Order: sequence, then structure tokens, then C-alpha cells
Amino acid sequence: MTCYQELEKIKGVKLNFQHVPDNPQAAEQFNLMIASGKYPDIIEWNWLNFPGGPAKAIKDGVIIRLNEYIDGGKAPAFAKVLADHPEWRKMIATDEGDIYCFPFLRGNPGLQTFSGPFVRKDYLEKLGINDAPKTIDDWTAMLQKMKGQDLNGNGQQDEYGFTSWLFGEGQQPFQYAHAFVGAYGTTMGFYNNGGKVQYGPLDPAFKEFLALLAGWWKEGYIHPDTFTMDAKAFDAQMSNGNIGSGVMLVGSGVGRLTVLVRQKNADFKLQGVSYPSLKAGEKPAFGQMENAYPGGGSAAISSSCTNIEAALKVLDYPYSPEGHMLFNFGKEGAQYDLKDGYPKWRDEIVKPEKLPLAQSIAQHARSNFSGPFVQDIRYLEQYFALPEQLEAYKTWSDADHSRIMPPVTPTQDESRKFAKIMSEVNARLKEVFAKVVTGAEPVDTWDAFVAEMKSVGIEDAVAIQQAALERYLARK
Repeated sequence: MTCYQELEKIKGVKLNFQHVPDNPQAAEQFNLMIASGKYPDIIEWNWLNFPGGPAKAIKDGVIIRLNEYIDGGKAPAFAKVLADHPEWRKMIATDEGDIYCFPFLRGNPGLQTFSGPFVRKDYLEKLGINDAPKTIDDWTAMLQKMKGQDLNGNGQQDEYGFTSWLFGEGQQPFQYAHAFVGAYGTTMGFYNNGGKVQYGPLDPAFKEFLALLAGWWKEGYIHPDTFTMDAKAFDAQMSNGNIGSGVMLVGSGVGRLTVLVRQKNADFKLQGVSYPSLKAGEKPAFGQMENAYPGGGSAAISSSCTNIEAALKVLDYPYSPEGHMLFNFGKEGAQYDLKDGYPKWRDEIVKPEKLPLAQSIAQHARSNFSGPFVQDIRYLEQYFALPEQLEAYKTWSDADHSRIMPPVTPTQDESRKFAKIMSEVNARLKEVFAKVVTGAEPVDTWDAFVAEMKSVGIEDAVAIQQAALERYLARK
């Protein structure tokens, strides 16, 4: 990778990388490494996921506290970044104030949002719908018009107004991006309501959200395979023109599917639309947004490191102005050129002949993934090959993100108890949610499930998150 080759030359070091497979093997390999007590000098990981959090990793002697080095002038570039952004320092410190990593940071709010609801714009044009849906009532009216219209022109009524797919193991198809539920002022998980932690499925408004979905399901607006649909099946449904709207990612969704489907249907148009609200002109209470510090791709110095100063030089450089450009865009004059101060990638990077764009960039920089540096939004402005992508991410960013939980760190005991409770809650939530939406159980069943969640300790889980939030807010 060009950025590390250049870093080696600039700092006069030789880096040896120990690569591990992708998840879930990565977690297994990480746990084996921790158990062995033999660590590489630098470990890149999501330390928020360490049992007991990063404070436990320091206490157990896995990684070292960095405050003395950062505040003592040994990492001047990173120290300046933290001084310029005190909110970032708060995110990457433990509750005791210990800094534990050189983090991956999203340097612009526009980089924190990358998914949301979409519609087939060409289908709306066929139906004479001039304005994209903005409210829940708009969505209901749109889905009603889509039903039974043979929009894909194959002579069959095989289209459905909405579907999504399971973005990850254990996920609900309506969980990712808070689509629709945010209109009711709640969400699918924990959120920070002015310093008070709440759990969305316990809110009375959550039942109203369920009633909406159950009504859509009963009317035949939602694809019947939605609760089992994986990415491959979703692609097939989109390619065949069977879906009128849904939720997707801006890169691997809007961008990839537009290129894929337009090969056989030149009229195919996707449009990212705003998160719906209940009232016209009202900003939705939730949208998809990651914290500026999402946790992953963050590098800590291990207790086994025998040359801490060299490790600090390597990790500090990407936060300098020169390192920032190198890790986001590659080498100037080779991968990009500065044009009126703007880093413009060369055509061989953004228009590769034999590689997908993501792989082309990844040969030289880390901007389209993660790592210990500050991500630059100018990469994204060039990464989106289609105007639809740029428009979608701007639209999805326009929501009220004030209630997302910051990167809190429960203690080891709290983590253990929380995991036990949520394992049981999530398993039943997935089951009951699907039954209520599909009509297998009436909506009023949810009241009994709320009582069931309380009986297995969901209020204790809320209390754990509350305690962690209060410690986070008290950080200096």
C-alpha cells in the first residue's frame, strides 16, 4: 500500500504487518492473541469491544496509556488534532481519562451517514408522482399506488412497494438506518434523550410504528420474504424490477445496483429520499449516523513494544497535514494532483480498467475503509461515481442526530451482565417483531412482550447504559 511504503521512507522504519482474516475469524484470532500474552508492537482493533472496554485492556497490560506521550510532545500532530477537537479527545479516552489509541476519526459529519431510504424514481415517474415521499402518509400513498401496477412490464403482478435486507447477523430488516421508526420519535435500540438513556422498543410510540408496518404488510405493500432476504436475494429482486423502495447503503447499494441494473434497463433510477416524519416539515427524530469515532480501525501500542518512540512516530504521522493527504489520497504527483488546493485523484485511480474503484483506492490509501487517521470528505466527493449517490448521502444527512449514543464503555462486570440480558432480549425481539408485523400475532401482543423484556432485565440493561453514559459525560 503506497501510504505505508511512503511512511517507511519518511520515518526510516520497516513495518511488518500481521494480517488476519475478516470477521468472524478476526475476533477469534484476536482472542487467541490476547490469551497467548504475545502481542505485536501495534494492534489495530475496535477497543470499545474489548471485554470491559479499553480501560480493562490497559489494566490487564495488553496496551499502554498514551497521555504522557501525547501531552509530552512525542506525538505533536495527533496532539494538535485533539486540541482542535476536544470532543474527539473525550471519545477516545476511558472514563478515567486515559487515552488508549490513535483512532480512526470521521473528519466531517457528512462522512458519518451512509445509508437510508430510497425509491425507484423511474417508477414514481410512471405513476405520475412528482414529489418524493416525505411523511409517513406520503409513503403509504406511494405504496398504495405501486400495488398491482406491473411496473416492471413483465405482465405479472410480482412487484412489491417495499423491502429491505438483513444487513448483519441478528439484525432486523427495519433496524438498520432507523427507517420509519424515527418518525415516531423512537428507534430500534438505545438512545440518549438529553442525558437519559432510553430503549426504543419500550417506548409507547414503538407500538404505533409496529401498527404501521403491520398495516403495510396486510395490504401487500411489503415483500413477503423481507424477514429472510439476504443481499443476494435483494440484488435479484432489484435487478428484476420487483421492488419500488427500501433501505440501502449509498456505495454498495445505490452505486453498485445502478451500474448493475442499468446494463439491462437504461431507465433504472434510484433516488435517496429523506427519513420520513409524521408531519410535513418536521425533521425526523432519527436517521443513520455513526459517531465521529466509530471505534474500529484504531491503533494501540501494546505492552510488548520495546521501541515506543518509533511506534509513536509511525502512528503520529498520519495526523500531520502531509500524512493526512497521504493516507487519504496516496502520493501527490502519483495518485493525485492538487488543483486549486483540491486533491484530485488521477484517472487511473478513479477509472481503473481492471479493478473496482474500492480496490483501486485501497492499493494506495485507506480513505475508503478505516484506520488510524482522520478521514477526509474530499475522498467521498470523488468516490461517488454517480450524482445519485452524492444526492442520497446529502439527503440522508438531514435528520436530527442529536440522540445517538456516544461511544460509552461499560465496565467488565457491566458488559457481562448487559450481554446476557441483551442476548435474550434480542432473540425474542426478532421473533415477536416479525410475528406482529406479518400478522401472526396482533399488535397488542407487544404490550405483553414489553412486560416480558422487563422480566428478563431490560431495565437493568438501560441502567447499565445510563451509568456508562453518565461516566462518559463526566469525562474531561
